[in-house]
Amino acid sequence: MSLLSQLSGTLINVAAVLAGTVVGLLVGGRLPERTQRTLLQTLSLVTVYIALDMAGSLSRVSGGSVPGVIIALIGLAAGAIVGEALKIEEGLERLGEVLRRRFRGGGRFTEGFVAASLLFCIGPLTIIGGIQNGLTGDSSSYVLKSTLDGIAALALSGAYGVGVGFSALTVLVIQGGISLAAGGFAAGLLGGADPTILKTNPYVLLVTGVGGLTIVGISWNLMLAGLGFEDRRVRVGSLLPALLIAPALLWVLGRLA
Repeated sequence: MSLLSQLSGTLINVAAVLAGTVVGLLVGGRLPERTQRTLLQTLSLVTVYIALDMAGSLSRVSGGSVPGVIIALIGLAAGAIVGEALKIEEGLERLGEVLRRRFRGGGRFTEGFVAASLLFCIGPLTIIGGIQNGLTGDSSSYVLKSTLDGIAALALSGAYGVGVGFSALTVLVIQGGISLAAGGFAAGLLGGADPTILKTNPYVLLVTGVGGLTIVGISWNLMLAGLGFEDRRVRVGSLLPALLIAPALLWVLGRLA
């Protein structure tokens, strides 16, 4: 399979984020501030619905007698400790600042870059779509994700500015990396590229659930931005290690059962 086939979905997603950002910058700047805030609040409501739907997958996972929600709780708590120790949130902000200075971005560049990067790269479609695209060249999951991300980029860029568009770099690195890595080890790890198998794999379900709870934090931050209380936001970046810790904990519990 060609490299272009493996990365086709990622490239479509990158294009959608950039297109949504351009439209948002052209239209958003002409909208009253009150309207921009209402758009952010609308996006946050839709985001929390998607996040809670994702989090519901935890009810289908267990590690022996330990329910999935407890595994997720422990994973998030441990992830928060590790994330704060590693200062991941600050690292993301520094990266945003580097890009802002390099490309002379203004206003809320860093906030837009961080919020959009996390929103676009945490979720089941990021994982499932990457594995499908990398193994079979099927980009259908990423095409669906691209539609959602394009609309979100439009709404976010109207409020945060051009920093949202630079999240396309994050999408390219993370989704492209998953797609390229899939050919090497994902088939053996997850049992193949069949979407049904991927969507019922306990590790994918757990990561989906933990990711959903994390996206609730993103939705909360978007709502606060819409209300003008950004200083009370959830430090979502610090929770990212939970996406690795929770599956590791599930693996350990499975061996002890």
